[in-house]
Amino acid sequence: MSDAAVTSPRRARGGGGAARRAERTAVSVETAKYIERNVPNYEVLTEEALQVIEANAETVLAEIGVNFVDNPDALALWKSAGAEIDGERVRIPRGLARKLCATAPSEYVQHARNPDRNVVIGGKNLVLAPVYGPPFVRDAEGGRRYATMADFEKFVKLAYMSKWLHHSGGTVCEPTDIPVNKRHLDMLLAHMVLSDKPFMGSVTEPSRAQDSIEMCEILFGKEFVRDNTVMTSLININSPLTFDSIMMGALEVFARHNQASIISPFIVGGAMAPVSVAGTLTQVLAEVMAGVAYSQLIRPGAPVIFGTFVASIDMNSGAPTFGTPEASHITYGAGQLARRMGLPYRSAGSFCGSKLPDAQAAYETANSLNMGLLSGVNFMLHACGWLEGGLVASFEKFVMDADQLGTLHHFARGVDMSENGQAMDALAEVGPGGHFLGCEHTQANFKSAFWRSDLFDYKPFETWDEEGARDTQALASARVKKLIDTYQQPPLDPEIEARLRAYVADKKAAMPDAFA
Repeated sequence: MSDAAVTSPRRARGGGGAARRAERTAVSVETAKYIERNVPNYEVLTEEALQVIEANAETVLAEIGVNFVDNPDALALWKSAGAEIDGERVRIPRGLARKLCATAPSEYVQHARNPDRNVVIGGKNLVLAPVYGPPFVRDAEGGRRYATMADFEKFVKLAYMSKWLHHSGGTVCEPTDIPVNKRHLDMLLAHMVLSDKPFMGSVTEPSRAQDSIEMCEILFGKEFVRDNTVMTSLININSPLTFDSIMMGALEVFARHNQASIISPFIVGGAMAPVSVAGTLTQVLAEVMAGVAYSQLIRPGAPVIFGTFVASIDMNSGAPTFGTPEASHITYGAGQLARRMGLPYRSAGSFCGSKLPDAQAAYETANSLNMGLLSGVNFMLHACGWLEGGLVASFEKFVMDADQLGTLHHFARGVDMSENGQAMDALAEVGPGGHFLGCEHTQANFKSAFWRSDLFDYKPFETWDEEGARDTQALASARVKKLIDTYQQPPLDPEIEARLRAYVADKKAAMPDAFA
């Protein structure tokens, strides 16, 4: 696949004959280009409502304020920008945060090591990335268990092999068999070696963010990383209205190096935000403006995304719920607020609260995915594999979701109103009482006319029954196996891979294991 819409400086290629032979003999894995919407965004807020929420968010920042915890340098930076500092509380005068946010770009290119996989984040584009962060995994054979590095590598391979995924993601699952202080190195190495799609950096400590930068400098070249964005990483706000030093420290590292960060409130309505939609949107906007403004204090022009993670709470059990109307209202409304700020937007995903990849998971996920497309999301983390409120990354659900992402691509194209799309020649050829199966227009278009699942079973009952009467989870298990069995590692300069592996080995050898 080539992408004429995305241009990038030519990077130096090394490795000599071995690298060129590997490239010639590699199996090409098809990846669809990131989605370019040709359908309108769905908007739930009136102009009056938007103005009220924006005014209320300015009141929150100016009168209530936000906390920057254990970060005296951040407090000093805010003070120099004109904010009022009271202990760790930062009160930002009306208009200041929005003014600072104005230097953030409305869209940017994230480069992949394979330039054909570059993505443009912002505008009318939608980039899809896998689930992020679960400590557990599940499959039909082994059930629910703690994730391992082998599970992580398997997910990276599945993401690479999935046509409708544009991004390799970050912590697709948390490999608990690797020490906490070292696992980020193994995860980054897996993304860099096992896939050639874009990926995310580590945010669990500022030093790990710096490791991410240094590994990218090996993979892409130091000058290329200096001048281009090669990572988009997730910075969660400790809602309500608290910015901790770990996340902000990672943000500082990425911003200084011109790498992108998603500034994302972590909202469970009724627990971390008010139970009302308007109240939650006010808090989301205040938190995002403060976070984006801070990134611009670090480096004006650093790429950043307006993020929103939204769930509501079950008032009986206290558990988060997904695919709900309230979450949809917030996601649609936050999209409107993001566009008014001129920022790329991150939200939605394959959200569900189900323990299994069952009907509940399918309903909730379908609601969440379609909501994400229509709300104008530009970067969708958790687009496939999410189960049990984000505690579990499921192999079967990964391929089920990844298959359904194809429907988003096709719906986003909109309605073809070209001469071919109008099909007047077909209507004239067939006329009254005929059928269209054999007409010239159908023969010319049948291969591309309709989206087709690579997973679902459309066979007659008798055939389906003879083949084992498999349900969707069984079909998904078979697809996982097929994708892994046919996986081939994308070519990488052997010298670069050796340097990456040496960097990881040296870093891991330089510190004792820590599992907490």
